[in-house]
Amino acid sequence: MKENQFDIIIVGGGPIGIACALECKKRGWNYVIIEKGTLTNSLFNYPKNMTFFSTSEKLEIDEIPFISNNPKPNRDEALEYYRRVTTSNQLNIHLFETVLGIEKTTAGGFIIKTDKSTYSSKYTIVSTGFYDIPKMLDVPGENLNKVTHYYKEAHQYALQDVLVVGASNSAVDAALEIWRKGGRVTMVVRGESIGERVKYWVRPDIINRIEEGSIKAYFNANIKEIKDREVVIATKNGEETIPNDFVIALTGYLPNFKLLESSGVKLSKDEKNIPYYDSETMVSNVEGLYLAGVVCGGNETHKWFIENSRIHAKRIAEHLETQSL
Repeated sequence: MKENQFDIIIVGGGPIGIACALECKKRGWNYVIIEKGTLTNSLFNYPKNMTFFSTSEKLEIDEIPFISNNPKPNRDEALEYYRRVTTSNQLNIHLFETVLGIEKTTAGGFIIKTDKSTYSSKYTIVSTGFYDIPKMLDVPGENLNKVTHYYKEAHQYALQDVLVVGASNSAVDAALEIWRKGGRVTMVVRGESIGERVKYWVRPDIINRIEEGSIKAYFNANIKEIKDREVVIATKNGEETIPNDFVIALTGYLPNFKLLESSGVKLSKDEKNIPYYDSETMVSNVEGLYLAGVVCGGNETHKWFIENSRIHAKRIAEHLETQSL
């Protein structure tokens, strides 16, 4: 087979992309994963001290055991597990290569263009996740250097006035960790309370810290403007201006809808932007183009995650077995 010509190209090297590659390798198919960042790039960008909601066995792929020190593994253990799975199975993967476009050819296959090369394949699997495109606040000052949409660790925020936007697991984890490292934390929450999907062992902690006044929280509120040393907040009682050194906007992330739409994948005509796919085969409205993992949920990024989308790899492989490879 010619160089850069494959039976299957998998776009995205996260856990589900790796699971798809394992299914391809077991069947002897010629495949490659193309990942725009490092291996399991989304997990790599998680906070350093993050603990998963899921237990380790629910994060396993292809029945390869995932052993962790505690029932719920942390970020580093997950990175080690998926790295070992990839290296031990000698999976074919191109890292730090961005897919720019997926084009269906008149012959029925695909041309995949990246920032480094051009590939052809009979079939394509898109498993790009959602962690790379943050939901923007769209307020003045969001482009200041003190504003970030990702949180890694707390040390740099010690002794600083830090505003955390959001009430999801990531926002709550960041607020608690920064407060415990000596940061002065304020939360701005669009809703009326801390999110119900926050990890059950963490939610009481943040509620207690807010009630005792250790962490200030504005509910039913939004940021109106970010300034060099202050932030203007719109609350139900009017505007308030508070001192600020850093803003951590953890308001969620989005799939790469542009890549999907440019590939011909149809999205639902509502705010959910759910891509079309057959739930039994995972094939999209574009014949030969499959979807796997979190990307299947559109804006509903809480719907699919590792433990309930692992099955997508097997569904795709079983359908591909009925095709001409």
